[in-house]
Amino acid sequence: MHRFGLLTAMALFIGAQSAVAQPQTVAAPAIGVAATPRLHFTPQEMALAQAAAGLPDLAAYYGTHGLRPIFMGPEATRRREALLRATGTAPSHGIPAGRYASQALAADAVGVETEIAQAEVLARYLRDMTGGVVRPTSLDTLIKREVKRPPIHALIRDFTQSPDPGRFLLDRQPDHPAYQALQRALSGGEALTVPAGLPRVPEGLWRVGMRDEGVTALRARLDSIGFGAPAGDPQVYDAALSDAVARYQAAVGLPSDGVAGPKTIRHLNGDIPDDSRSRGIVVALERMRWMAGEDLSARHVWVNIPEYTARIMEGGAEVFRTRVVVGSTDHDRQTPEFSDEIEYVVANPRWNVPRSITVKEYLPRLQANRHAVSHIDVVDGNGNVISRDRIDFGRYTAANFPYRMRQKASDDNALGLVKFIFPNPWNIYLHDTPTKHLFQNAMRAHSHGCIRIGDPFDLAYNLLSVQASDPKAMFHRALDRGKEAWLKLTPAVPVHLVYFTTFPDADGTIRRFEDVYGRDAALYDAIQKAGLDS
Repeated sequence: MHRFGLLTAMALFIGAQSAVAQPQTVAAPAIGVAATPRLHFTPQEMALAQAAAGLPDLAAYYGTHGLRPIFMGPEATRRREALLRATGTAPSHGIPAGRYASQALAADAVGVETEIAQAEVLARYLRDMTGGVVRPTSLDTLIKREVKRPPIHALIRDFTQSPDPGRFLLDRQPDHPAYQALQRALSGGEALTVPAGLPRVPEGLWRVGMRDEGVTALRARLDSIGFGAPAGDPQVYDAALSDAVARYQAAVGLPSDGVAGPKTIRHLNGDIPDDSRSRGIVVALERMRWMAGEDLSARHVWVNIPEYTARIMEGGAEVFRTRVVVGSTDHDRQTPEFSDEIEYVVANPRWNVPRSITVKEYLPRLQANRHAVSHIDVVDGNGNVISRDRIDFGRYTAANFPYRMRQKASDDNALGLVKFIFPNPWNIYLHDTPTKHLFQNAMRAHSHGCIRIGDPFDLAYNLLSVQASDPKAMFHRALDRGKEAWLKLTPAVPVHLVYFTTFPDADGTIRRFEDVYGRDAALYDAIQKAGLDS
């Protein structure tokens, strides 16, 4: 045996051991590595070692399984056919068909090169289905989501040991009801295309109680796509028709006010291209794959940023819902996407003003008038309140200002009377607010990044209900003390800050929301590019 070949094989085994030893996001059974290195390798094994050495997932698999091939041997054909069938479903997942090199699966493996090509397709499919095609953090600095993907080399092992490799691969596809509803919609099951031949809806603006001949055409178009409404007089815009219009508006991403105005009519007449609909579904499917490692059947808080809504979900069902205000559209104020756990409900919270707000917004005001924003204290590094008369604000800049700012607990505190803490590097949390009128707006992107809750007391009661027989009383005992009080949630409740501009309701009806931060285009382009990189 050539010395170079032996060193390559040994490097593969060492690399595999290192790969297995790396911390994994999801725990997996340990895979044994030979205590003593093998000294003899067949030419095929050495060729396999050399070919896989630069591919971490495959190196980990081959290195911990005696350099046994996956697609050569008695089970090869069955495995290859199963993989070909599974990758053939790519378009139904919103994944470009070119993502998987089907030509590599077309013939029986007759050598190491073909074996590695087919194994790479297998690894890619498993990665995509268990954590997505695109790495979330590569798209935007405010997408902080870390995907909880299982070790791919362990999945390859399970594939080779499965008595039904086809079923094994299909079972790796996300099985969440929302994912399946999105798949149906992508295949046309939720199409909103009006059949040809129906008269156009004339221009107009109709509210409940109005009468017009054009309402008849409006009714016909809505009815043709499943949004019909019973009518006594077909020319009258009644409450039932308004409800039908509101449902249609929600489905196509318009404000669901139930008023048939120019935008709604243009959508119904097909004057607005609907390519965005399928694009929205494609990116929603990818975002759901990012969530594949999360237990979405467990009790959790789900905050969908473009929908301006927070929910508590339990066993896949919604048990609580409230409106929210999210970060504004300025990039440095947008609400980031990530998952964490809510650990505390804090009554009467003090507001520790973020450094960015202190130096960008308040310091210039203090330099102009030391008594500006007088409701907020200036504190030193030890938390001691410092008299403003002792500070020469003019000598400081944003870079060297040595103080912090903090607002006492009060009815007009920026955080209101309760906040919900999930410690994270970005200082994002849910909280009450004294600015209640914003919850009535259709567009609710106004905060500095945190999420303001429309019904904060009800959210507190719901979160505490698991650990208290009377959660309302528990919360108000803390609140009535008038001082900051931290109530620990036992157990902590997962919270997911997500960004779905297209998502199904509980009944599977697809709803669309404004892409308020403009994040969809970059993700869609990245998915399409991934189809060219195979």
